[in-house]
Amino acid sequence: MGMEVGGKKGGPMASMNIVPLIDILLVLLIIFMVITPLTPKGLEAIVPQPPPPNQQPNTVQNQLTIVVQVLKDGKLKINDEDYTWDTLGPRLTDIFKIRAEKVAFVKGDDSVSFAQVAKAMDIMKASGIDSIGLITAKIEAGQ
Repeated sequence: MGMEVGGKKGGPMASMNIVPLIDILLVLLIIFMVITPLTPKGLEAIVPQPPPPNQQPNTVQNQLTIVVQVLKDGKLKINDEDYTWDTLGPRLTDIFKIRAEKVAFVKGDDSVSFAQVAKAMDIMKASGIDSIGLITAKIEAGQ
């Protein structure tokens, strides 16, 4: 606190020193500026949306949608066609060679370990697919 002395009438007069408050404000401002870019980001995922209840699914859109299924016995399917782990990558490369929108979905059975689904996703990324979405049982049921 500072004190001003003098004046003709009144005697001593007290005034507040605000310099320490400004210093604290500037330190807090710098702290918040440094912390802001470090906020965590979540995993970007694409979720297929079910059609409205009264509308039939679009068959043209269903033909363009690529879904890789990882089955419990280690087999793979691309839109109901059987493939092996060795032929998955080349087939996906052929499919997405001429497409502008490189989006595909992966679906795993309940009994499949996530390591196998992650392996399929890795092969899909290596095949040139830009975005990979996950299909769960609830999404498939339309919930």
